[in-house]
Amino acid sequence: MPDNLRSQAITQGIQRSPNRAMLRAVGFGDADFTKPIVGLANGFSTITPCNMGIDSLATRAEAGLKTAGAMPQKFGTITISDGISMGTEGMKYSLVSREVIADSIETVCGGQSLDGVLAIGGCDKNMPGAMIAMARLNIPAIFVYGGTIKPGHYDGKDLTVVSSFEAVGQHSAGRIDEAELTAIERNACPGAGSCGGMFTANTMSSAFEAMGMSLMYSSTMAAEDQEKADSAEKSAFALVEAIRKQILPSQILTRKAFENAIAVIMAVGGSTNSVLHLLAISRAIGVELILDDFEIIRAKVPVLCDLKPSGRYVATDLHKAGGIPQVMKMLLAHGLLHGDALTITGQTVAELLAEIPEAPRADQDVIRPWDNPMYAQGHLAILKGNLATEGAVAKITGVKKPIITGPARVFESEEKCLAAILDKKIQAGDVIVIRYEGPKGGPGMREMLAPTSAIIGAGLGDSVGLITDGRFSGGTYGMVVGHVAPEAAVGGAIALVQEGDTITIDAPARKLELQISDAELAQRRANWKPRTPRYTQGVLAKYAKLVASSSVGAVTDLNL
Repeated sequence: MPDNLRSQAITQGIQRSPNRAMLRAVGFGDADFTKPIVGLANGFSTITPCNMGIDSLATRAEAGLKTAGAMPQKFGTITISDGISMGTEGMKYSLVSREVIADSIETVCGGQSLDGVLAIGGCDKNMPGAMIAMARLNIPAIFVYGGTIKPGHYDGKDLTVVSSFEAVGQHSAGRIDEAELTAIERNACPGAGSCGGMFTANTMSSAFEAMGMSLMYSSTMAAEDQEKADSAEKSAFALVEAIRKQILPSQILTRKAFENAIAVIMAVGGSTNSVLHLLAISRAIGVELILDDFEIIRAKVPVLCDLKPSGRYVATDLHKAGGIPQVMKMLLAHGLLHGDALTITGQTVAELLAEIPEAPRADQDVIRPWDNPMYAQGHLAILKGNLATEGAVAKITGVKKPIITGPARVFESEEKCLAAILDKKIQAGDVIVIRYEGPKGGPGMREMLAPTSAIIGAGLGDSVGLITDGRFSGGTYGMVVGHVAPEAAVGGAIALVQEGDTITIDAPARKLELQISDAELAQRRANWKPRTPRYTQGVLAKYAKLVASSSVGAVTDLNL
């Protein structure tokens, strides 16, 4: 073991006797005081199926840490179920939970002078929350994904949680009856694991595998399969070896690692939320990353995988087809991945991919051949214009009409918009505006899965646009633009849109424009007044006061 272990400050320091006494009470023997003390951040919770299988993984990782020669210290951290809170006031706590998770892991590891940390998480904010903490702490660290859910089945089709949201819109539009709606709800989520498509949880787990902070193949394993538990134990061994070699997050989370993550996210058709989270992680580790970097990489990387929400397959299908390593090897072979980037194993990306073929297997069609991609360019486009001078994020895969110009239908909240869609008050050609849902204005930047799914369910996905200063679920697709910045709460142009104004969304030109004169826009801005904060105490009030623009990751420590 290296002689600079942080925990030795406790086990062998001036306060040696009382500190050792406390540690003996939790299981330390004489020989254990020379071992590295490793935090095991356990995101177990029965709040959501995403996290309900994690405790057994933590127990397996704990045993692995002990076998590898470390002393694990297990502690809990929180989660919010995005799928359960979606469409409710509770969803305002979702993005906030990313900061709470990061702060809690940092607090325990820093407060206890731990030598390393293994974090296990499932639902969407577990991954970026843990990674932000790892970046701040800069001690050897590894992330273990709790695993993806297996698909549900009904009427010969694979289902995910998004199927339930879309079914509500289908039912409202008269396209399915009550019995089918209930059957989809009952069958969509069959057990433990995070949402099954290439939604936010699977996107971020894939990104961390690409960045070298999780073991190869681990990001697409099913939560309930034995290989996931085996991977948790292997991760423990890898972490202890990283402690021996002092492989730090700052050596892994380099500019090259972030570019690798973005390339993989584009290739698999990942979530818009990945933009927000990678910006936040990059700030925590001190790597310069801006919105325009995503656009540069998007133009080079094709969408290779046929995955939900806009495609046919789920994450377990991707795993069987070769997983993220197969996608990475294809990118590496075509000069779109940095093979010399370091991973937590001490090996480079290229070394880990050495035995993987450059082309996907011919007996599957989840991962497309390089010369026959789903789309020639990436799917996450950065739009700018007078409606989003700092930028906005659009997912443009599966969109038949990437340009729309139409009248603005303005809503001050997600709930009011959803009611209008379900009441059939939205028509083809409309451009919906949902505002005051941004990081400060919500506060909390809710995801708009309920309205977007209702639009899809009503058959309007190719004919209605939607823009918001809020976020979208990884399960969202269609002509939708989120993360509009500056947001309405700080006087961004989205706050100045009036009912019936003409708005243009032009994905190919990467433009988001309000079709009024500069003089009219200036006049409206002069007349605008900020709203009274919705919350004046508690975590949401603190978040609203501290949070920065979505264009820099909605971080809470930008101006500290």
